[in-house]
Amino acid sequence: MDEKISRRDLIKKSVRTGLIVGGIAVVGTAGYKLLSSKSIDEIYGAYPNDSQLKKLILANPSAPKPNVIIIYCDDLGYGDLGCYGNKVIRTPNVDGLARDGMRFTDYYSCNAVCAPSRAGLLTGRYPFRTGIIGNPYPADSPLLRRLEREIAYQFTPMGSFDQHEDYVAAGISRKETTIAEALKLAGYSTAMVGKWHLGDYSREPQFNPLRHGFDQYLGVPHSNDMQPCPLFRNETQLEADIGTNQARLTGMYTREALAFIEKSKDNPFFLYFAHTFPHQPLYASERFAGKSKAGKFGDAVEEIDWSVGEITKKLQELNIEQNTIIFFASDNGPWYEGSPGVYRGRKGQSYEGGFRVPFIVKWPGNIRPGQVSSELVVNLDIFPTLLALAGIEHPSDRVIDGKNIAGLLSGRDPVSPHDIVYFYHYDQLEGVRFGKWKYLRRLNRYVWPVPLDAEYITSRMGKKALGDRWPLLYDLSLDPGENYNVIATYPDVAKKLEGMLTQWEKTAKINPRGFLD
Repeated sequence: MDEKISRRDLIKKSVRTGLIVGGIAVVGTAGYKLLSSKSIDEIYGAYPNDSQLKKLILANPSAPKPNVIIIYCDDLGYGDLGCYGNKVIRTPNVDGLARDGMRFTDYYSCNAVCAPSRAGLLTGRYPFRTGIIGNPYPADSPLLRRLEREIAYQFTPMGSFDQHEDYVAAGISRKETTIAEALKLAGYSTAMVGKWHLGDYSREPQFNPLRHGFDQYLGVPHSNDMQPCPLFRNETQLEADIGTNQARLTGMYTREALAFIEKSKDNPFFLYFAHTFPHQPLYASERFAGKSKAGKFGDAVEEIDWSVGEITKKLQELNIEQNTIIFFASDNGPWYEGSPGVYRGRKGQSYEGGFRVPFIVKWPGNIRPGQVSSELVVNLDIFPTLLALAGIEHPSDRVIDGKNIAGLLSGRDPVSPHDIVYFYHYDQLEGVRFGKWKYLRRLNRYVWPVPLDAEYITSRMGKKALGDRWPLLYDLSLDPGENYNVIATYPDVAKKLEGMLTQWEKTAKINPRGFLD
C-alpha cells in the first residue's frame, strides 16, 4: 500500500508547484486524472454474488405497519428551528411536531455531507460499506467546477490520492437494500419526492429511485448547486436543467407529496420527502421570499415549515394521523448560512455542528407528546426501526449498523441501544463519541470551499509555543461547544477511546462491505 498522502501535504505541495493557480489553466481534461486510480471493488471489496444474498423475511404479519413519512432537509442546522432555540426563523409547524411528539437533543447523522448521510439513512449502514463516502456529482459538470472540487476535497481511501469518481461510488448498488425495498415486502406503497443524490440517474438509469424500491418519484438527482440539475418524474426527464428556476421546488414537491398521501390513504405507505433546501443556492416562492428576518435562508426554512403544515393537515383531513409516524431531520449541519446552535463546526466537519442535527418523531397514540430525549440516536437507526414496525426480520446477510429504537420512541425502553457514534470524513475515521466523551484524532478538512485548512495552519504556526494540539478530548456534558481540550487531564479516557477507534478500524478493514457468510 502506498504511503498515505494527506490532504494537507498534497495542498502544500500543490501550492509550491503552482497546481492550484496554474494547473487548471494548462492541464485541460487530462489533468482531472491526477494520479493512478483503484476501482471501488479494490478499495472496499466486491459485493457478493446474487446467489449469496438472502431475501428479507416478513416474520410478523400482525405488526402495526404504520404509514411512514420521512422529511429530510438539506443543510438545516441544529439551531435553525424554534423548538431548538431559534428566535429569528418562524417554524410553528415543525415546532408542533415536537410539541406533539418526541424531540431529540443528541441525534447524529452518519456523515457531515449530503450523499453519505442519505446512503446511511436508507440502508442503516455506515457509508463506507456502500462506497458512498462523498458526494457523487454529474459527469456533465463544467470542467472548472469539477477541478475545483477535486483540489478542495481530495484525498483518497486507504491512502493514495486519486480521482474522486474512482473512490466515491457512482451511486447506490442494487445489492444494497433500502427502506423502500424492505417496506414493499410488507405491502407498502412507496414514493420519493425531492433530492436523491445517490447516483446521477440521468446518465446511469440503474441509480434511479424506481430501481431501489420506490413506486413513484419526482425530483432531482443531486444538490441544486451541481450543474446540470435535471428534473425527473419517475424515469422521464421533464427538464434538462432547473437552472435558477428553483423557487417553485418546495411547492411542487409538497403538491406531489400530498397527492401521493391522498392516493395511498387506504393502505400502508412510505413517503421519503427530501427537500432541496436550505442547501445553497437559496430560493423561496413569492409567498415566502423576503418575509423572514433571517434572509434567504430563513425564507427557505419558513417555506419548508409551511410544507410540514400541509402534510400534517392532509393527514388530519384523511383521518390517518393516528396511524402515521413522521420523522423530521436534516442530512447534516449548516453550510455557509444557518445555525449549529451552541455547537462548534459546520457541514463537512467532525465537530458537533457538522454531525448533530434536529430530529423529531411524531406518532399519535404511540409516542407521548412533548417529550425531549437526550439519548444517543443516529440516522442509521431509522432503517431497523421501520423494519421492526413493519414486521420484517432483521437482515441476516449483512451488517446493519443502526439499532432498533422503537422501544425508545414508545417509552418501553427509555435507554438508547447505542453507546458509541463514529465520525467519518470520507473513509477516514476521525473520531468517536462514547457517553459524554468526544475524541478527535485530527480533522482532515475545513469547510469547503476554503482552499487551505485554516485550523491546521493556526495549529502549525503555534506549535513551537503551544505544542501540537491534537488529538482532542472533550467532555460534552460540560463543554458541548468543544472549546476545551481536556486530554491532559484525562489521558486514560483518551487512550480508551483511541483503542475503540483502532479496534473498529481493524474490524471494518477485514470486511468493509459488511456482508456475512
